[in-house]
Amino acid sequence: MMAEEFLMLEKKASTTGARNGNVQVSKMAFFKSKSFVIGISVTGTIVLMALLTGLLLGGNTRSTAEVNGQSQTSPKKAFYVAMPRPFLFNLSGINHVVLVEIKVQLMVRSSEDDLLVRKHIPLIEDALLTTFSSSDLQRLSSQSGKDEMRQLALRHLQNTLQPVTGQKIIEKLLFTGFIIQ
Repeated sequence: MMAEEFLMLEKKASTTGARNGNVQVSKMAFFKSKSFVIGISVTGTIVLMALLTGLLLGGNTRSTAEVNGQSQTSPKKAFYVAMPRPFLFNLSGINHVVLVEIKVQLMVRSSEDDLLVRKHIPLIEDALLTTFSSSDLQRLSSQSGKDEMRQLALRHLQNTLQPVTGQKIIEKLLFTGFIIQ
């Protein structure tokens, strides 16, 4: 069908007494329109394929948790608050006294909680130093003992800050440095 249209355009140009240059212009106009039609067809095909793929693959947007009656919420951004100083304290061993240094960071989930933690750093430092210094050297010498200490310190912090802030603001307590000398 396109070839027939081209022949008709060429015949029309020759019957109207068009010069060779005009016929070439007509041919170029035809090919430009043909490439335009091809471009539109290819673009339309790609868009149609993308829509069909989206419908086939993404048609069911409900997650397994939602199907089971649980709603899935994305976790909030984590904020980390480093304590300004490491905690230094002595612990008595069987025959000697050792120096312990622990660096701590606290994880919170909002900028408001970040500000609350920074506001109450003296209270937090007191609670942590009290918890750490009441520890046992043998317990702190093992990884499981350090994990227990971390959980105990977190619970102590949450119990200390709850009456002051009215909410649980610290989600996690992290040891970023731990030295026993």
